[in-house]
Amino acid sequence: MTGPHPFWVGIGDIHGHTANLRRIPELPRATGVIVSGDLTIRGKVPEAREVIEAVSDINPRVLAQIGNMDFASVQTWLNESGLGIHLQTRELAPGLGLMGVGWSPPTPFATPSEVPDAQLAEWLLEAYDKARDFEHLILVSHTPPHGTATDVVSSGTHVGSLAVREFIERAQPDLCLTGHIHESRSMDSIGKTVVVNPGDLDSGGYALIGFDGQTVTATLKTIS
Repeated sequence: MTGPHPFWVGIGDIHGHTANLRRIPELPRATGVIVSGDLTIRGKVPEAREVIEAVSDINPRVLAQIGNMDFASVQTWLNESGLGIHLQTRELAPGLGLMGVGWSPPTPFATPSEVPDAQLAEWLLEAYDKARDFEHLILVSHTPPHGTATDVVSSGTHVGSLAVREFIERAQPDLCLTGHIHESRSMDSIGKTVVVNPGDLDSGGYALIGFDGQTVTATLKTIS
């Protein structure tokens, strides 16, 4: 994965805690960095900028979207900076595309960027309309799909998005990079789609995503 083929570091749920970035050995030489959401803790652009700058100081090839803990103004700033992936499609490599959907369904905590699950369903279709022609596709969804190992809170309840799950069942992207539920650091699959939640960065979790021209791979990693 870290040889001649392109590879990306997937991280999320940074919440302003950037110290572990310098402990990811693959980060400087990665083809790029994909941030799945929650750059801050109820933060706006100044806080998000600090996080993006901390990543860019190590690897300037950053793509990012907001999670539920970031204010919507952060996504506007990411888009204006050319880094945003929420509702966007990017070509990562020949034949490999990326589409992003940030925010989250309602939580018990009234966080800044929450929308009904039906809105996520609409956004997923909107983004997919731009991405459906890619032979291989990575979905970056801040919210994990419901009913997987990646969406279980400490009580054992599945709290992920039904909309995300239904989209994955239909579209079958090669990979879904997700986050949101810190304690559900894991990998799972829905059909042919591999789902990976690295957990929060402060706990040392990240993912390596590779592409050899034919196959998208994902490896769950922990900072040693």
